[in-house]
Amino acid sequence: MFVLSGELQALEPAGFATEAEFQELLARHPRVLDFGSLADGRPLRLTLVAREMGVPTSADGGAVYALDHLFVDADGVPTLVEVKRATDTRIRREVVGQMLDYAANAARYWPAALLRRSFEDTCAKDGRPLEEAYRDLLGEGPVDEFWATVEERLAAGQMRLLFVADRFPLELRAIVEFLNRQLRQTDVYAVELTQYRGDGDLRVLVPRVHGEVATAAKSPSSARTSRRTTREEMDAAIRARRDPDVRRTATALLDHAASRGRLEPGTARYPSMRMYYPVSGRTLPVATVSLYGDPAKDDISFAFGSLAHHLGRERAARFAADLPPVPGLKERLAALPAKGYNAWPHATLSTVAAEPGALEGILAAIQGLIDGP
Repeated sequence: MFVLSGELQALEPAGFATEAEFQELLARHPRVLDFGSLADGRPLRLTLVAREMGVPTSADGGAVYALDHLFVDADGVPTLVEVKRATDTRIRREVVGQMLDYAANAARYWPAALLRRSFEDTCAKDGRPLEEAYRDLLGEGPVDEFWATVEERLAAGQMRLLFVADRFPLELRAIVEFLNRQLRQTDVYAVELTQYRGDGDLRVLVPRVHGEVATAAKSPSSARTSRRTTREEMDAAIRARRDPDVRRTATALLDHAASRGRLEPGTARYPSMRMYYPVSGRTLPVATVSLYGDPAKDDISFAFGSLAHHLGRERAARFAADLPPVPGLKERLAALPAKGYNAWPHATLSTVAAEPGALEGILAAIQGLIDGP
């Protein structure tokens, strides 16, 4: 490779001295990973959420693993990145299983409040004003809704998995192509980042992406989209439920949010809507109604991570105490203090519908949250 600037200068391939140098480069210059586009056609721009992002393997435990980098884009699609130098023998033997481990557990145990706090901590460490960071990422978009969308996408498996190295063996490229063809909601790429050095501090980075062919070949129905559930779609899904009490319960929950707060469309593969309410001078996500392929799993889940983040744990604890002791929900609420209230305890709609006074109790608890202490 040559650079022509007055005179011709040869650039020679040069490896990265350490994995730490490689990781620092990606954290400081995520644009080397920007390929593709957002749902509206704008160029993809990744924003760093955290380095060494902790990954728990249970709801009650702390971080067991550490993901090298977590990025996010303006559509709320999380991007998990693992970095390996070609000299690391684990690049073929372990890295794929490691990444799948991270993705599976992140989908279950990374609530919106944790993701937001990690991003804001990263901004603080880098000395970057939050207002500037959010403006660059979202423009004028609402912050709470953005992180709720990121959490929903994780739970639905709508994410990117990026293996980054200075050189990839053919075997790993084949695995990436295979995974990308098989995983419907998740895009998998291998990004080969070659470094060239010239005289002085001159460096050139050349990214080469493997896996895009498999992504392009995915059927339109399986490709990740930003389609949002409308109220009409929710109502149609509710009407398809056989149990009239479940239909009444789901409709009452949505109507309550529409009249006392507002409904926001979900972005998961299944119909869902988030229930926002005015609490202490701001509009917060309080719960989500989700309708799955199996009607027995339809549920309402409560956004305790967001509530604890904005209102404090004491207020979140009072809301938990006000919710009715519905079977299944009762046990999940009892586990909240041990989780620092970073969780989405849920109750199936069939259980809420079957328990006398449960629906009314949920609506009363939400009204108490709106009315304040």
